[in-house]
Amino acid sequence: MDDLEITIVLQYNVPEKGLTFNGLLRGLERDRDTIMRNVIRAILEALENQAMATHQEAWPGRYIRNGRQPNLRKFLTSFGEVRYRLAQMTDRQTGAVFCPLAKRLQIIPYRQYQRESLEGVVGQAVHLSYRLAASETRRLLGHGPDKSTLHRHLQELAEAHGAWPKLKHRPFRFLMVDGTKVALQERGHSLGSSELRWALASEDVGRPFSLVGFWVNRDWPSIRRDLSQRLDYSRLRVLFSDGGPGIEDNLLSPQMDQQRCIWHGKRDFSFLLYADQVKGKAQKPLLQLLDQNPLFQLQQADLEALSPADEPLIRKLVKTIRRCFRDLLTALPADRYPKTRTYVENFSRQAMTFFDYWLDRQEWIPLTTNAIESSFSRVVNRIKRIGRRWSENGLMNWLALAFRKILHPQMWRVLWKQYLRLHRSLSLIFLRVEHTWI
Repeated sequence: MDDLEITIVLQYNVPEKGLTFNGLLRGLERDRDTIMRNVIRAILEALENQAMATHQEAWPGRYIRNGRQPNLRKFLTSFGEVRYRLAQMTDRQTGAVFCPLAKRLQIIPYRQYQRESLEGVVGQAVHLSYRLAASETRRLLGHGPDKSTLHRHLQELAEAHGAWPKLKHRPFRFLMVDGTKVALQERGHSLGSSELRWALASEDVGRPFSLVGFWVNRDWPSIRRDLSQRLDYSRLRVLFSDGGPGIEDNLLSPQMDQQRCIWHGKRDFSFLLYADQVKGKAQKPLLQLLDQNPLFQLQQADLEALSPADEPLIRKLVKTIRRCFRDLLTALPADRYPKTRTYVENFSRQAMTFFDYWLDRQEWIPLTTNAIESSFSRVVNRIKRIGRRWSENGLMNWLALAFRKILHPQMWRVLWKQYLRLHRSLSLIFLRVEHTWI
């Protein structure tokens, strides 16, 4: 490893009056990019001379200097535009003409925007529209890609490095799934709404849920096949969901129990009554009967405060909840409320797994899917409120980055390390700053 010394001389005109600390900082910020662009050019020239000398020393007489390229090469970096005319060499054996600096630094040909300049603006596109992310970057830095360039590079990044990793080595025990409607388009023409679905998994009680997959316009059987390849499905013990059609039939395995989301159970009840033509005030007696069930007043924090000595209280509570469900079913004859009754029957069987789990292990598993919904609220808001229609491929690529940025910062850092091909980097070993009044 060689050491390179760069000498920089800065001369500033300092106002005698009116200079504030913020004015000083803003002046330095304005000059930062100019200073760094000159440093970059100095380093490029030094590395280029070294690369040519290395070729000539290693193969005497084979490589000869051949001037410079006719045009300045433009590099758009995080410090703005850098122009440099690359030197050329000729291989006398093959007649090939090449740029030794481009070879040494693995400079991507025909590319102005350098990858290192894109992390900030791509990160903003996770939260803002492409247009706003591009304009805000240009406002803050004075330079940056337009929305089309940003979109193109984001798609490239996601397609090259956005695949979600396989997680078979992790002993997941709990699987949580959810979804939402998204509006799709193709070449500007609406394709209507489709399903965006995702899954999180946790290794044990009290452990965080990690994203294990996301899908657009995929049915639950294909999602099950994908999950089986992505993680060790035989280890899973509990499935958490809102009970949507097809989830239980396709995602439950014989060794798994299902825990329905209690919050969804209460919210969906009125929708089912409406589907059975029970509207407005006619719903009130049944909603009051549902509210009398203590299941819907339970809080996770209150349950976690209980100890094994409270087991008799828990068993009494379970009996009360089951009795309330029987009373509700009695008030819902199948000929009058076919959809609502079927829903309540299924829900009452699948909403109390957390009690069985506690009675068996004295550990409380989640009662709701609120964890997955709160985590994904920023993702869903960006999809539905900022970008209202997406192509299927474009949405999948954006999700690959958004989930990393919002939910898994470590994966976001690894993604950029891979994209930038960061094997080695410059290391500052000495710095001396002095000042002299002129």
